[in-house]
Amino acid sequence: MKSPRLIQIAHEDPQAVRAELLAGLAAPVASIAPKYLYDALGSRLFSAITELPEYYPTRTEAAIFSRDMKDMAQALGPVHTLVDLGAGNCEKAARLFDAFRVQCYVAVDISVNYLRDSLACLQREHPEMDMLGVGLDFSQTLALPAEIGRGPRTLFYPGSSIGNFTPVAALAFLRQARAATLGGALLIGVDLVKPIGILEPAYDDPLGVTAAFNRNMLLHLNQLASTDFDIADWRHVAFFNTAESRIEMHLEAIRDASVTWPGGERRFAAGERMHTENSCKWQLDDFAALLKEAGFSRLCHWTDERDWFAIFAAFAGSGDA
Repeated sequence: MKSPRLIQIAHEDPQAVRAELLAGLAAPVASIAPKYLYDALGSRLFSAITELPEYYPTRTEAAIFSRDMKDMAQALGPVHTLVDLGAGNCEKAARLFDAFRVQCYVAVDISVNYLRDSLACLQREHPEMDMLGVGLDFSQTLALPAEIGRGPRTLFYPGSSIGNFTPVAALAFLRQARAATLGGALLIGVDLVKPIGILEPAYDDPLGVTAAFNRNMLLHLNQLASTDFDIADWRHVAFFNTAESRIEMHLEAIRDASVTWPGGERRFAAGERMHTENSCKWQLDDFAALLKEAGFSRLCHWTDERDWFAIFAAFAGSGDA
């Protein structure tokens, strides 16, 4: 049986992380990058969110894959190398192995330590497959290591994570993704515009799991930046910004609050907000146009029966749309 290889591309610099976080806190409108929602507890809370009846994206995407897997496999052809961006526990990608006839699996996440156990389990299930774990923060730059090999690749980016990027940043990311395919393809999940009555409860559930997920970020900041946030001073706010076509998540001070750290302080007035996440929602035609602008030459897509979610296959080679 083969063994997974593990490569950590960039090692986290605690001082750089602290500087980034404090810069966000000091901005006129405070904001923190959504990647800091995902410490160990945050990741478990997000897993719980995906089980909530209000949170439609995970199960809707899974239903599309279940129904249309054969069509996707036919469109993509045999996939020699599958590169899983934001692999996590690797479960979504593993469901593609047989249908796509994957020979080499590359799991990319911010830390190889997150991937180690999942890859070890997958390797036992697929003993002949080449597996590589890559520790990389691709939200900054999608620069894949040479160890992957030089042949065409299929990049896999499920879960509508592209929605965390603004449209301008999404275009920049998709251009990098096209280059990283080396003439292959991108398979990407995209959340679509739908009624506010469906969107907002998915990000502000009655049980309060999403609120706990958002507020837990403050505990993570206390650990990373030596701040002294008191979560009792803050509440979760989520709403659909129609003009920007995105869900916004914020933390709002419920009273005047002061946050300190060694060498600094930020005072928040009651009602002042800190922006923690965007989740852009796309129209099918608009996202197709974005993929074209990024340089993809041929597109396919699959949606659920309500057109709530889409999976696009975008090809970097020549061909007609």
